[in-house]
Amino acid sequence: MSSSAKHICTICHYDDISKAAVTWCKECEVFFCGDCEKPHKKLRVTMIHKTMSSQDYQKLPIVMQEISSTCRDHNKKFERFCSFHACPCCDQCITDKHQNCRDMEQLLDNDKQVKVSVENELREVNDDLDKAITYLKTRIRTIDTQKTEAFEQIRYFRKLIDDYLNKIEQKILNDLDSNHSELKLNMASIVLQMEQRLSKIEQIQSEFTKMTQYATELQKYIGLREIKKTTSQTSKYIEDLESGDHFIEKNLEVNISSALQSILQDVKSFGDIHINATYSTLKLKAGKKDQAQCIPVIDQIKPKLFKRLTIPQNMKFLNIMACLVLPDDKVIILDYNKKQLLLFSDDGKFMKKVVTFREYPIDACFVRNNTVAVIFGSANQARLVDVEWKTIIQKVEISHCCYGVASDGRNLIISSDNYKITKVNLDDMSQTIFEKGVKELCYISLFQGNITGTTSSQSKICCWKSTGEPFWTFQPEDIVEPGGLTLDKNGFVYIASHGNNSVVVVSPDGKSSRKILSGADEIKAPWAIDINSKTGMMVVSSYISDEGRDTFYDTAFIYKI
Repeated sequence: MSSSAKHICTICHYDDISKAAVTWCKECEVFFCGDCEKPHKKLRVTMIHKTMSSQDYQKLPIVMQEISSTCRDHNKKFERFCSFHACPCCDQCITDKHQNCRDMEQLLDNDKQVKVSVENELREVNDDLDKAITYLKTRIRTIDTQKTEAFEQIRYFRKLIDDYLNKIEQKILNDLDSNHSELKLNMASIVLQMEQRLSKIEQIQSEFTKMTQYATELQKYIGLREIKKTTSQTSKYIEDLESGDHFIEKNLEVNISSALQSILQDVKSFGDIHINATYSTLKLKAGKKDQAQCIPVIDQIKPKLFKRLTIPQNMKFLNIMACLVLPDDKVIILDYNKKQLLLFSDDGKFMKKVVTFREYPIDACFVRNNTVAVIFGSANQARLVDVEWKTIIQKVEISHCCYGVASDGRNLIISSDNYKITKVNLDDMSQTIFEKGVKELCYISLFQGNITGTTSSQSKICCWKSTGEPFWTFQPEDIVEPGGLTLDKNGFVYIASHGNNSVVVVSPDGKSSRKILSGADEIKAPWAIDINSKTGMMVVSSYISDEGRDTFYDTAFIYKI
């Protein structure tokens, strides 16, 4: 079909004549000029065909103009539509390429119903977009208000701190003035007394010279006795001053409160700004049926074995603490025995040793790009490792024992068995500790801002909001001594049940569970598990017997969910 601004008559074009078209026949799919249109209207076969002006045809979207009702490969009319391949088919197409396709619909059978359905869907989508835009604009205004309120709260609290610091500063300054005045007044009073006595002694010294030159013997005798009496009294006065505390050096010193000094050492931030995610109040209509069909129920989850890791002979007897599926489906293994990270290809073959540690690693998680985070239990430390460059790029000191680690690419969440969770901001490495409502956690995983983990004292699965507030708790009967856990794109929780050789899946609401892998699937004492939520690839660690020997070593199985 031509999509130019001006169409020409198809019939005349066959004779190399270019005449402007005035009509388009929907069934013949040709343009007619005024002369060619007349016989088309008179012929009994074509007189009932539906036509439209070429100007109206031009108003159709270009993509519609390019659609033909005739198969270009076989020059036959399209009869059916293949839903699987999303294309129309003629009879020959069905014979050649679509014999095994199930969803073959008869074209135009339900034209009216399809039209009504599309109209309804368009209306619903239009309404939903309007609602969603209005909703998000309202949310933007809301968070603008929240920002203003938060700013005012921060400034108000800052003023309270400033006012309080000014108050206690003034008090210590007043104390400084008072002590200084007291010390100065005491010493100044003594100085005044001593200056008076000094003046008298100097006067006596002056009179003594004159007395020895001009006085009679009797006058000298009596005068000298008076001088001796005065000097004795002055000496006694000096001795009394010295024996007292008048000459002790009294210095002014200031001791800044240790609580104030600790602010500079312990207070690392003014507070914490976080995004608290809650369920949306927006209710949309479009796509609900299709969406419901896409999310599986728990009974439909059936892993298919894809590959088993090929462990090199010189690397057997691993103790796998964590296994990770990277975005490109390569697999990372964290080995406790030799304190190392190992990289395997997406088909399970060993590629390289990434790094070896000095301490024993406990858990690991993928962070972003080529970065993996590894934690070290009682060493109270996490390290960021660049897998491509095989190097440790960051060390993070944690204030508590590290048990489990998870990441959303922006933060590290590190759990412990002493009722604490630490969030590490990966941009500035600032830390926030959550204690309220937190249980003694083992391994953890993140999904849509919520933290899901296992407890160390019981075989329970718990879910918390990002603020530390409990969301749900579930204790499945088919979980014994849980190890690692992970979540898929729909929020289903997968747990390595170490104590009964199985993998168990728990529903997103924490109300039901089902065993999806067991000893019958050659799963033995699984401990580590991870899923690439985008590709559906799952890796699970398991014991396996060494061929020809009575020994076991750790490996991992790769499944497609």
